[in-house]
Amino acid sequence: MTDSEAHLEEQKARLRQEAFSRRAALGPSDRADASKAAASVFLEGVPLVSGQVVALYWPIRDEIDCKPLLTRLVDSGQPVCLPVVLGEDMPLELRLWEDGQPLYPSGFGTLAPSETAPVVVPDIVVIPLLAFDAQGTRLGYGRGYYDRTLAAMASKPLLVGYAFDAQEVETIPRLAHDLPLDILVTETGLRRFEDT
Repeated sequence: MTDSEAHLEEQKARLRQEAFSRRAALGPSDRADASKAAASVFLEGVPLVSGQVVALYWPIRDEIDCKPLLTRLVDSGQPVCLPVVLGEDMPLELRLWEDGQPLYPSGFGTLAPSETAPVVVPDIVVIPLLAFDAQGTRLGYGRGYYDRTLAAMASKPLLVGYAFDAQEVETIPRLAHDLPLDILVTETGLRRFEDT
């Protein structure tokens, strides 16, 4: 890692601390309302073709809850998959989840389908985040799981950030491996980003 990259990583580490605090400050009823509203924004604005596989996530800590979106997608017959952590430096495995199938602990407090669930390649990846900026840069937890997963895919899926409005910051340093979001969904609306 160059000195410049190390400096950017230090900046990102400081931003992560601030972002955790900002996200944690949201109250429970505001979170629940925002999660339901974000699901509606997604369904009204994200281009979705019947049969396309949507990768969601099981929320941890105080992330925006995408379970309302998951429920609505599954109820409409849209295929949904969830990530499974296989190892520290490995890409995530994305397993199809079908309504009524049990979910099991998958690391970091998340839940995922069983080992027997089909592994799929999603068309749309809904990504959790700590913060985002107006250029579509996403600040994650710094472990690189989504970066590794996206890099391993033969073709790039549509990348949709999913967050509370309060998670926006002025700017996030972007390194070469940081893929920008295509779309950002919050409780108040949807933003599209051009390649920047």
